[in-house]
Amino acid sequence: MRLIVTASSLGTAFEWFDFYVYALLTINISSTFFSGVNDTTAYILALATFSAGFAIRPFGALVFGRIGDLVGRKYTFLVTMAIMGLGTFAIGLLPTYAKIGITSPIILVALRLLQGLSIGGEFGGAATYVAEHAPNNRRGFYTGWIQTMAPVGLVAAQLVVIGSHSVLSATAFDDWGWRIPFLASIIFLAVSMWLRLKLNESPVFLEMKKRGTTSTAPVTEAFGQWKNLRWVLVVLFGAVIGQTVVGYTGYFYSLFFLEKTLKVDSAEATILIATATALAIPLVIFFGWLSDKIGRKPILLAGCALAAITYLPLFKALTSAANPAFANAQNAVQVTVFAHQRECALQFDPVGKNQFDKTSCDVAKAALARTGIPYTNQDAPTGTIARVAIAGTSLVAPDASALSAAGKSRAIAAFQSSLKASLREAGYPDKAAPAAMSKIKIISILFLLQLYVGMVIGPMSAMLVEMFPSRIRYTSMSLPYHLGNGWVGGLLPMTAFAMVTATGDIYFGLWYPVILAGAAAIIGILFLPETYQRDINR
Repeated sequence: MRLIVTASSLGTAFEWFDFYVYALLTINISSTFFSGVNDTTAYILALATFSAGFAIRPFGALVFGRIGDLVGRKYTFLVTMAIMGLGTFAIGLLPTYAKIGITSPIILVALRLLQGLSIGGEFGGAATYVAEHAPNNRRGFYTGWIQTMAPVGLVAAQLVVIGSHSVLSATAFDDWGWRIPFLASIIFLAVSMWLRLKLNESPVFLEMKKRGTTSTAPVTEAFGQWKNLRWVLVVLFGAVIGQTVVGYTGYFYSLFFLEKTLKVDSAEATILIATATALAIPLVIFFGWLSDKIGRKPILLAGCALAAITYLPLFKALTSAANPAFANAQNAVQVTVFAHQRECALQFDPVGKNQFDKTSCDVAKAALARTGIPYTNQDAPTGTIARVAIAGTSLVAPDASALSAAGKSRAIAAFQSSLKASLREAGYPDKAAPAAMSKIKIISILFLLQLYVGMVIGPMSAMLVEMFPSRIRYTSMSLPYHLGNGWVGGLLPMTAFAMVTATGDIYFGLWYPVILAGAAAIIGILFLPETYQRDINR
């Protein structure tokens, strides 16, 4: 069991290592591969590319889940490991937008899609393999180690990024040093492949092959028959979606919030997240173990409910702890955009062509979006030239439509400069001051966010394995898991950030995980069965 858990878990840690490295380096990736568009759009496109790897995961679940139920667990997750590892290494070698133009982000997206396809088959294989070896009364404990590898992968990624930051100058890191974590992953790949090659096939699968009871059409059997499909839907909406948004808020969105909204230095934010994550890792094992004693359902759904209830106050507390000057200015100074709202474009451009300079409202909101400052909208009559009111100061945005290209650029630059000066004078800082941070409070809040993560992911692997019959287990559990984690979770950072940008409310994006976690808790209470005493050899 020690070799089985180690090999399966390390492989899973490597799969997640890449996704966390990308998340930590989103700002570097946006400036390297999406430098042909404005900063706000570049950042959202970098998040969209991050999400692309998740979006394709359900298709990987179908492809590799089917292979895993037909051919076997071991060989399937060997293939997924190789694809993922080589894709990660290749990102470290990819030329920049400045060198090869649009080809650069196209290749980046292609690599992310390959990686997402492979991870779609990874988790189901690892969880099924470990569970089918584990004693019935310790399945939550042993499979909990697999889920532990998500935060372990995060910490490993953070340590590599922090180490690269510490030995290089800021200029060198931004220029080429950010590639080091991607290139270093080749060592991780070699060790993981070596360990997995030493494993034997799952005894449950071997017994099915011996008896001739393996499924000949696992996809059709899993999703074409209502007796199985209904449990796929219950698992998706009553467990996985909640686990997903809680996990991604604790690991990803909290990082983006610290960096992009609260202006905490990237290295500092990474250290804070890494510290909280390292402290919270044992919780995953604990909740997996506890689920063997009292059941999977109460722990998982309690994590979802607590997250839904407390996210908004926790992130407001995080603002006060990480950037008190920002929090004070937010409470004391109202920033308002006066404009005819129908003349204002949504500050999100997925194709990277819109410079948001067609109307005065676009210019005003684009400038505020770059600063990350919260603001409110006040509707005005049609044709009103937009203005930004800050603590008694009123800045009129230029009506760029009546200017030449050169005049437009000068007018917008002058407006942005005046806006920054006014915000600074009103008390909004350009950066979070390290000396003013309450690091103990920040880490405590982040730890609490990850306590919820431990509650939802600790019992998850065992519950998914126990929900489905062994002949279609790999396929049945992989699809809902990756629909949730791939589509709902993978879209969380980009969607939440776009929601904030569109409304001017820095907390508005939190409604995405709050609503979904709350809905999962309610659906789970009503429809999700308890599984911890089931026999999985059926």
